[in-house]
Amino acid sequence: MRVISVTGLFLAVGITEAADLPGSRDFDMLPRYPQSEIVAFKERDVLDRTYPLDSIRRISGRLRMSDQITASGYLTAVTYRLPDVHTGIEAFERSRSRLLQEGAELLFWCEGRECGSSSLWANEVFHRSTLYGPEARQAYLLARLPGDSDRLMALYGVTRGNGRPYLHVEQFQPDEPLGIILPNPGTLLRQLKSTGELWLPRLPQEPTAEWGALLANVLRLDSTIRVALRGKGAAAWYEALTQERIKARRIEAEATDEDGLRITLLR
Repeated sequence: MRVISVTGLFLAVGITEAADLPGSRDFDMLPRYPQSEIVAFKERDVLDRTYPLDSIRRISGRLRMSDQITASGYLTAVTYRLPDVHTGIEAFERSRSRLLQEGAELLFWCEGRECGSSSLWANEVFHRSTLYGPEARQAYLLARLPGDSDRLMALYGVTRGNGRPYLHVEQFQPDEPLGIILPNPGTLLRQLKSTGELWLPRLPQEPTAEWGALLANVLRLDSTIRVALRGKGAAAWYEALTQERIKARRIEAEATDEDGLRITLLR
């Protein structure tokens, strides 16, 4: 009986691997969710690829959002079908955690109904109708990958009304530099509360007006939290935030040898 069981296991593994779309592949920095399979794959040059940095809606027949990134470049897109015993958000959370471990910087992150219409995400943003599901069972993020490049990665997890879960992943390499991209302040606060820490490796030692205002807005979204700033420019960022009228008692600063700025939630 044990030999039959082991043989069955190997057969099951072979079936799972064979179910991947021919010619498809995983992303190097993002291991696939266990027992999932690739059901759609494409890689090609694209013009005017748009990634929302806010919830989306349709107004006068057109897709609308308050902020976005639009650029031409090279797109690699993979859609995973997950085991029915799991959910799209479970796979989304696992992938989000891995991206943060690798040093990616979140630009926008939403979950559930705050993301907007799942139909629009499926059909207008990702152009894959199989991603359409109840709005309460979806999650999306856009992240800037680590390093000096402008590579972006988008995740969209959803569980359809019939219970079938999917994770859609896109990596995008723009043809031209994207320049300064400011994250959504609500996303930074969500990340800070979720993980207890924000690491912003691209921030210079000398504060900039744009980032000073953004970080102040993050702290204004929840006036009850206190944070510690660490990095080579921690003292300068402390001064910048107090100049933005963030009360000094809410901030601690410690100079370290680390580049960028690390913000830790004080509990």
